[in-house]
This record gives sequence, C-alpha cells and structure tokens, in this order.
Amino acid sequence: MKRKNFITLVWVSLAVSMLFFFAFTSEKNMENFLYTILISFVYSVILGGGNGLLNNFLNKQVPWSEATNKRAVLSIISIIILNFILVYFCNYINFVLIQRAATTEQFFSGKYNYINWFTINVALLISAFLHAKGFMEELKKTSKKEVVEQKLIAKSANAQFESLKNQLDPHFLFNSLNVLSSLIDENPKQAQKFTASMSKIYRYVLEQKDKELVTVEDEIEFAKTYCELLKTRFEDSVDFIFDVQTEDYKRYVVPLSLQLLLENCIKHNFATFSKPLMIRIFSENNTLCIENNLQVREQMKESAGIGLANIVQRYSLLTKRNVFIEKSEDYFKVKLPVLSGKHNIFSVKPEDEDEYYERARKRVKELKSFYSNLISYCVIIPFLIIINLITSPKSLWFYFPMLGWGIGIISHAFRVFGIGENWKEKKIQEIMNKQKNRK
Repeated sequence: MKRKNFITLVWVSLAVSMLFFFAFTSEKNMENFLYTILISFVYSVILGGGNGLLNNFLNKQVPWSEATNKRAVLSIISIIILNFILVYFCNYINFVLIQRAATTEQFFSGKYNYINWFTINVALLISAFLHAKGFMEELKKTSKKEVVEQKLIAKSANAQFESLKNQLDPHFLFNSLNVLSSLIDENPKQAQKFTASMSKIYRYVLEQKDKELVTVEDEIEFAKTYCELLKTRFEDSVDFIFDVQTEDYKRYVVPLSLQLLLENCIKHNFATFSKPLMIRIFSENNTLCIENNLQVREQMKESAGIGLANIVQRYSLLTKRNVFIEKSEDYFKVKLPVLSGKHNIFSVKPEDEDEYYERARKRVKELKSFYSNLISYCVIIPFLIIINLITSPKSLWFYFPMLGWGIGIISHAFRVFGIGENWKEKKIQEIMNKQKNRK
C-alpha cells in the first residue's frame, strides 16, 4: 500500500472513531476511547487496505483502458466476495476478540447476521465509490497518455514526411539538369525549348512539394507536360498513353508521384526508334497505374533508389493502403492508391475536429453524470440507513430509496456503457469504422 493511501486511512479511522465515540458511546472514558480507535482502525485498515490491494491487482491484470466491460464485471464480482469475507473477519475481531461480546459459536450461529448484513452493504457502497474513483483516475491518466502519444506520433510523422518531401526538389533538379546536359550536345535548339518548359514545370514542383496530397487531375496535367519534355529528348523512341477515368480526377494522390515513376521508366529501360518504350498511365480498381514494357538497360552505377522508395514511404504515412508493384518478363507496373479525401494520420479538417471534440465532450459529460450519480448514492444512502436505524429501527424504510435509486443507477450504467438499447448503434459504428480503415 502506498504511503499516501495509508495516511488517508489513518485520518479516516481517527475521524470515524471520533464520530462514534462522541455520538454513540454512553460512557466517555479513556478506555472506551482507545477501544473505539482500535475498532475503527481494524475496519478501516482491513476493509480499506483490502479493497485498495484488490483495485491495484485488477489495474495490473485487467486495466480499465484495455477491457472496460470485462473489468467492470470482475470488479463487481470481486468486491462482493472480498467485502463479504473481510466484513465477517472484521466483525469477528470486533465482537469476539476485542469486545468479547460473543463466542465463536454464537457469532456464527446467526445472532450477528443482521449486523454482518448491514456492515456488508455499507462496505459495498464505500467500495463502489473507491472503485469508481479509481476508474476516473485511470481514465484521466490514460487520456493524457494517449494525447501525449498521439502528439509524439504526429510530430515524428510530420518530421519524416517533411524529410521525404525535401528529397523531391534536389532530385528533380538533378535529373532535369542531366537531361538538359545531354540535349545541349545532341540538339541545342531542343535544349532551349527544354529549358523554357523546365522552368514552367519546376514552378509546379515548388508549388506542390509542400502539399501532402494533390488531385489526380493536377497530377495528370503535370505528368502530360513532363511527358512533352521527355518527348523533346527521345522523340518517337518513347510513347505515352493516358487512360484515366474522369471520376478519379477529383480524388487524391501524393504530389510528384507520376513524375518520379516516369523518371524511373526512362532511367531503367532503353528506348530506341525500332524498340520504343511504351508508357501507359490508367485507372484500375481504385488505383492509378503506370505501366511500361520491360526493356531493361544495363546500369553503369547503382541507383540511389529515391524515386519509388520515396513514394512508398510517403503513402505509408498517409494511409494504410499499400503501393503495389507488379513485374513480369514483359512489363513493369506500379499501382498508386487513389484516396477519396485529404484525411491522413496527422492532419484533421476543422469540421472533423469540431465533430470529434463534440463527441468527446458529450462522452465526458455522460461519464461525469453517471459517476456523480453513483457517488451521491454511495454518500446519501448510508446516511439514510443510519438515520432510519437511529429514529425507527423497527420500521426499515431505507429499503425503498436504496432499491429504487439502485435500479436507476444500473439503468444509467447500461445507457452510458452501451449495454442497453444503443448497443446496435455502437455495433454499426464499429463496423463502419472497420470498413473506413480498409479504404
């Protein structure tokens, strides 16, 4: 038991002993005062310590954050069994060993059943309050931990994404200058035309490289312009076919992905007038594909591997869908996932953020309402029981508010934790979320 919790138990024991000594003890002397403190310590330490150890054990084995419903069931069953045993043990120590008001045979004969039953109910109410308090502390701790973890993940993903995007600028410039250098020797007039077109394309690169996603339409238009540059150099040795469905134009891909893949096609394949390189860009099963006939050229030096690896890594940060690569003896194909919207793992639309905040606020309000109700029950009902037993012990009217309010709390718990009528809605939402993650 933690030192803080032990000190709390000590103060509670002293407060309870003072209350019983001055309010319910007829002979106020030192001996009775010490007996009251001793008995109070027995109940507080055994019941409080036992429930505290139980709560700590359950927190380690079945945390609230990982299995809330399972933990709730286990808590209810375990606190009933534990408090039943601990109350009998405390009452035995009190009446048989300390006060010596009964023998062991008398204690278990049924004479103290009413006292045992009453003490068990009070212990259960207090225990329920303590476990509810533990749940709220665990929920608060878990929420803070999740927020910190998500912030760290977002920062790490953003840093990685920025690093990948920064590769694009020098990579494009280096490859374009290589093409320009070749054209200066082969065809100076074409080199001038290439330089003018390259400035237009490079402006697009600078505009798009800081974006996480761009529309398929923008990427296709840029790819067509870039293909014109390639045609300037290779003329009829390279042919391009665009066959992208119109309905995909408003969807999204990572920026400069087609340009990098076109570079790969040219870089890794030879193209001649007699054996032209055929490059086709088309839609297929919710993907944007780029396919070329395989005419592998011998590499003078090992490739840096920036192009395709860059695309794969950027997609992995934005979606769970994968970039697929198909290779056969005749062709090489890369399939880029086409995304339906600009949602990703580290950016949220303002309207989505407002919606998520409103849901979270509503959920916290529901939990707060339930536990306020439960805590009020645990505090007020014991007072009503004490008042009833003091004023009219023969007429036990406290059953009515205890049972009525208790049924209300159970119904409230069903609504809050999804055990009641809204379980269908929650199940539908769960299925919808799974389907959304597959996209």
